[in-house]
Amino acid sequence: MSNYYCLVAGLPDISLEDGKLNYNVANFKSELYPELSDKDKKLIDLFYLQYDNKDLLKLLKNKDAKVEERGIFPSVELLQLIDAVRDDESQDRKYPFYFYDFISQYLALPTENLYYAEDLMASMYYEYAMSCKNKFISAWFEFNLNLNNILAAFAARKYKQDVSNVIVGHTEVCEQLRTSNARDFGLSEKLDYFESLLHIAEIEDLVEREKKIDQLKWNWLETESFFHYFTIERVFVFLLQLEMIERWISLDKEKGNELFRQMIEKLKSEVQIPEEFRK
Repeated sequence: MSNYYCLVAGLPDISLEDGKLNYNVANFKSELYPELSDKDKKLIDLFYLQYDNKDLLKLLKNKDAKVEERGIFPSVELLQLIDAVRDDESQDRKYPFYFYDFISQYLALPTENLYYAEDLMASMYYEYAMSCKNKFISAWFEFNLNLNNILAAFAARKYKQDVSNVIVGHTEVCEQLRTSNARDFGLSEKLDYFESLLHIAEIEDLVEREKKIDQLKWNWLETESFFHYFTIERVFVFLLQLEMIERWISLDKEKGNELFRQMIEKLKSEVQIPEEFRK
């Protein structure tokens, strides 16, 4: 196991309430990422893949789309990958295997089902990340999957939607959310943060609700990484917390409310997901 005494000791103290940052995710990628071992880079890559996922989705919809390129792979490589999958070329191991599965399934989707692409990508991404051998990082992704799914399930019930249509993934918790009619989906005794999520879901102010969600995530990271002092886990936590602060600084309350209203409208207008994609 690699230890990063100097790197961790040199990380700035940050708080979710910070109103400005002199350091950001891009700085981390250019300055600190190169100092990691090859093994640990693969773990940090799991964080950056979220940006590649977004870029890949955009480029599949429109090859000329403008993408952020905050991830691992530049757009020119993602476009080449799409063409390679379309031409049924052999897989290049530098890409996560789920890229190939996702692109293949996306290309086979009928036009009327393309709305499901984001859920399909999320399902594959979480499954890939949770399969990593680092227990802490795997648990982080499972925690996030549970949070997203539980909040989506609460919202679906509120708006009289089919809960099974908004659940992503194939874990035991996912299946309980899809099939349980209990008020707590049978999860309150299984997940110690379930009641906290229930209270968060009842907050009417959408921006305040999102802030509480990030605070729950922040607390989980601090608690679960408590005994990881100078390891890659601590570096991973710093990167995640940095991203949270960066997002809140760039998102004022008015824009935040507009964003979440759009999310709710999307949920309320959700159409039935074809049975073959829910298996």
